[in-house]
Amino acid sequence: MIAELLDQVMDPEIPVMTIADLGILRGFDVVGSEVTVTITPTYSGCPAMDTIKADIASVLEQHGFTANVRTIYSPPWTTDMITLGGRAKLARVGIAPPGPPREVRCPRCFKGDARTVSEFGSTACKALKACSSCGEPFDFFKELR
Repeated sequence: MIAELLDQVMDPEIPVMTIADLGILRGFDVVGSEVTVTITPTYSGCPAMDTIKADIASVLEQHGFTANVRTIYSPPWTTDMITLGGRAKLARVGIAPPGPPREVRCPRCFKGDARTVSEFGSTACKALKACSSCGEPFDFFKELR
């Protein structure tokens, strides 16, 4: 039941992704009605963490649980932690999921050969790319490994 409740918590910067899809949900422990949830930010200083913590507490408290949210930084989050389902969701909303650097594919025409327009996209954890084939700009989730 707790896993299903936590699967309702969306990333506020990419609202099609749950915190589990993104790989920042590290786990949870339940003792009676108290739930301790462990999360890891995508990068140090991520501004979405306060919102994510509040959303976790809200969904659990709505169902009669007391929530404690712990943030851990080790081991650090990497793009390898994004689930396969999460990668598919990113592509569906026009964000190129991370992969081998030489294989950045446009999420619109699915061809390679994208150029970097800016190292920072809509959020600090994404870069802005442009497809050399169709010309469309798109966000690319930066490689963190």
